[in-house]
Amino acid sequence: MSVDNEDLVASMGQAKSSQNNEDLGSAGELSLMGPQPQYGLLQNHSDDSLSGQPETTSSVNAVSGDPSRSLGPVPEEDPDFEHRVPIPEEEDAQPMKLFQLVFAKPEKYSFSFRKLWAFTGPGFLMSIAYLDPGNIESDLQSGFHANFQLLWILMLATLMGLLLQRLSARLGVVTGMHLAEVCFREYPKVPRILLWLMVEIAIIGSDMQEVIGTAIAFNLLSNGKIPLYGGVLITITDTFVFLFLDKYGLRKLEAFFALLITIMAISFGYEYITVAPDQKAVLAGLFIPRCQGCDSQASLQAVGIIGAIIMPHNIYLHSALVKSREIHREKKEAVKEANMYFFIEACIALLIAFIINLFVVSVFAQGLYNHTNAEIHDMCVEQGSIYTEYFPNNTDLIKQMDIFKGGVYLGCEFGAVALYIWAIGILASGQSSTMTGTYAGQFVMEGFLNLKWPRWKRIMLTRSIAILPTIFIAAFKGVHDLTGMNDLLNVVMSLQLPFALIPILTFTSADALMSDFKNGIIAKIFCFLLAIAVIGINMFFVVTYIPSLPQHWAMYVFVAILLCAYIIFILYLFWYCLITLGFTFLRNIPMPCCSLNAQSYNLEGLAEDTDRDTAEDKDGDTEDKPNTAERDTSMDDGHQ
Repeated sequence: MSVDNEDLVASMGQAKSSQNNEDLGSAGELSLMGPQPQYGLLQNHSDDSLSGQPETTSSVNAVSGDPSRSLGPVPEEDPDFEHRVPIPEEEDAQPMKLFQLVFAKPEKYSFSFRKLWAFTGPGFLMSIAYLDPGNIESDLQSGFHANFQLLWILMLATLMGLLLQRLSARLGVVTGMHLAEVCFREYPKVPRILLWLMVEIAIIGSDMQEVIGTAIAFNLLSNGKIPLYGGVLITITDTFVFLFLDKYGLRKLEAFFALLITIMAISFGYEYITVAPDQKAVLAGLFIPRCQGCDSQASLQAVGIIGAIIMPHNIYLHSALVKSREIHREKKEAVKEANMYFFIEACIALLIAFIINLFVVSVFAQGLYNHTNAEIHDMCVEQGSIYTEYFPNNTDLIKQMDIFKGGVYLGCEFGAVALYIWAIGILASGQSSTMTGTYAGQFVMEGFLNLKWPRWKRIMLTRSIAILPTIFIAAFKGVHDLTGMNDLLNVVMSLQLPFALIPILTFTSADALMSDFKNGIIAKIFCFLLAIAVIGINMFFVVTYIPSLPQHWAMYVFVAILLCAYIIFILYLFWYCLITLGFTFLRNIPMPCCSLNAQSYNLEGLAEDTDRDTAEDKDGDTEDKPNTAERDTSMDDGHQ
C-alpha cells in the first residue's frame, strides 16, 4: 500500500470518526468494513510485488450489519455517476405472495413496481451488447447455414449470459465496486495490466463491428450513394451524440437506449411477421437439441454463437452500471432487495434481446436456407433492385451471406420497405452498441489503471483504433471483406471471454469480498464448467482458423508463441481462483513475475457472530445473509 493512499484513507477516517482515528493509530490496522468502499481511494498491490518484497493488500466486504464498524456514510457523489437514482422507501412497497413462496422469511421481502422502475436501466444498457451488429450477423449466419436447428444453442447461450450478468451485478451491489476496480485491488501488477489489455482488445473488436454495421446501414439507406468508407467516417460523429445525451443525465440516456431497443424490436419484428416462418419449426429449434445434416460451417457457427452472445467487456460494464442506484449498503435487506430487482430487470432485458435475436435467425432460416442464387436473382429483377449483381443468375446454392446481402434479399423479396426497415434496425444496433462500448471502455480503463480520463478522449481513442483498419478495408476491398471481419471479430470476442469469466467467478466466490452473498456450490461448478467449455471452444476456433493463415513457418511460430502465452495466463487465473476458493496449498507453486501475496483477514468474532445469527434465524435462512464479522487486513511490518 502506498504511503500517500494510507494518508488519504487515514484523513477520511479522521473526518468520519475520532474513534476510528484512535483505532488506526493504536493498532496500525486499516478497517475496510463499511457500507461502501471509498471511491477513488482504492488500495492496491504495490509495485513491490514484482520484486518479491512484501506488500500490503486489502480486500473489501462492503456489507456490514454493525454500523459501528463503518468508515462512514456513503459518499454523496460517485466519480462514475455524479447523480445516482434514488430508490423509493420501503413503505411504498406492497407484499407479493410469489416471494412468500420463494423465500423463508416472506415478511422481510416485498415487491413494488415503483422500485422495479427505479432499478430499471442498467440491465437494458447491458442487454445492448446482445444486440450489436456482431450478434445480428451471427444470428443471420445461424439461420442461413443451419435453418432453425441452432435456436436452442442461442437460448442456452443467453441463459449462460444471464448467469454471468447476475454475478456481475451482484459483485457491484455487494462490494460497491465494479469488476475492474476489484481486479485492480486483488491482482498483482503484471496480470492486472494483461487483463486490461485483453479487455481493451475485446472493446476495440466490438467497436469495429459497430462501425461496420453502421456503415452498411448508411449504404443501404442511401441505395449505395453513401460508400462504405463514407459510412465509416460518419461513425466518427455519432460519438458526439453520446456526449450530448450524457450531459442531460443518466435516466435520459437510459430512455434513449430503450428507444433504440424498441426500434430494433419493431424493425426485426416487422421482418419476422413479413417472412412468416414456420412456427412449428421455430419451436422445434428451441426445445429439441439437434443439428441434423449440419456441415462444418454450421458447426463452426454453433460454437461461434457463444462468442457472439456473451461479450467479455459487458460483464465489466454491468458491475459498474449497478452503482448508478442509491443503495444503502449498510442495510442487509437493501442489498438483498437490490440484487433481487437487478436480477428481475436483467431477466426482462435479456428476454427481449433473445426474442429479437430469434426474429433474425428465423427470418433467414425461412428465407435463405438451401436457396439458390437464381431464386433471389429473379426476385431482385422483378423488384427492379440495383443489387442484382450480388446474386448471380445460376443454380448454385448461396454460399455466402452477411448483413448487407441479408438486407438485399429482404428488399428483393418483400420490397424496398423491408430493406429500409432492416437497415434502420442495423443502424439502431450499431449506435446503441457504440455508446455501451464507450461506457465499458471508460470503466475498464479507470478501474484497471486507476486513471481518470474525460469521456471524449476515451471515445476518440477507441473509435480511432477501430476506424483505421475498417476504413482501409472499406476503401480498398469490398463489402464481402468488410462483413467477413465480423466472423473474425466474433472469434476474438470468444478468445477474450475467459478474462472476464474467471475473474468474476473468482471474486463472487470469495468469502472475504462477498460474505454470505458468495456463490453457492452449484454456481461455482456451473461457472467452472462454462469456463472449461469456453476454453475448449477457443481451441476449436484456433485449430479451425490456422489453415487459413499464410503458409509460412514464421507465422506458425508466432501463433504457437501467442497460444502458449494465452494458455499460461489462463492457467494463472485459474491458479489464483483456486487459491481464493481455499486451495491454499497452491501458493507453493512459484510465480516469479506474478507472485501472490497472502491476504490475511482478522476473523475474530466470526463464531460468535455466526451463533448470534443462528439464534436469530432458526429457520436456517443463510443463503443471502451477509456475515457481520469484521475483516481487518493487518499492515505489514515493513510498512508500519
